[in-house]
Amino acid sequence: MTAFHQGMKETGYIEGQNVAIEQHSAEGQTDRLRLLVADLLRRQVALIVGNSPAALAAKAATTTVPIVFATGGDPVSDGLVASLNRPGGNVTGISFISGELGAKQVGLLRELRPGAAPIAMLVDPKWPYTERFVSELRAAASAMGLQIELLYVSSDHEIETAFTTLVQRGAGALLWGTGEFLLSERERVVALAARHRIPAIYNWREAAAAGGLMSYAPSITDAYRQAGVYAGRILKGEKPADLPVMLPTKFELVVNLKTAKALGLEIPDKLLALADEVIE
Repeated sequence: MTAFHQGMKETGYIEGQNVAIEQHSAEGQTDRLRLLVADLLRRQVALIVGNSPAALAAKAATTTVPIVFATGGDPVSDGLVASLNRPGGNVTGISFISGELGAKQVGLLRELRPGAAPIAMLVDPKWPYTERFVSELRAAASAMGLQIELLYVSSDHEIETAFTTLVQRGAGALLWGTGEFLLSERERVVALAARHRIPAIYNWREAAAAGGLMSYAPSITDAYRQAGVYAGRILKGEKPADLPVMLPTKFELVVNLKTAKALGLEIPDKLLALADEVIE
């Protein structure tokens, strides 16, 4: 939200002065989104901003109220826009394509742990795009001769149990999945990975800054800043149909050497050479 507010400020909108911004959440229950959107439309809001499920619910409910999304998926295949360059309709936004980063993350884990030990992956079965994300990961791992151990988690207790299970199965590393729930639990996952001495890679830089071993991702905070910029431009009169979907221009590898030392890991020189940032 801080980044989103910054983006709006860049276009001249400051909350409390010339714009009112309300936050609403379905608390991870996507079936509640339809009712939330209906309430917003009854109140005649000027603009709706949300992640993929929220934006899809809004798109199904209105063809006139502008919608800005911030998504880790493919907005074309997800049905949000007709094309990236020409979104059409009343929807546009930002995609940080985290769902397509899995293959690269698997490759980085292989550089770190070149053995044949399986890679565990935490995924949320309730997240709408989990199945596609898992399918892409399995294909990437198979091409590298690696095995993926899927662990489905959708509650605090299941996360604790998942770490016990992945240790029992001899997982050599952990890949953190996508979705609202897993994002909200990132600090718990980082702490559990440290406790169980499991090297892990994350798709948010903030996870590495909080003590995670590695992250490989675009700047998601910058994506939300850009969403704020688009929101401001639309409030000033531009049409979503004329604003192409923005994609990240840079992907960053962050390595936390302090965490590596705590895990007793020697980060290969090749991997360090690839890193955009090393936390010591």
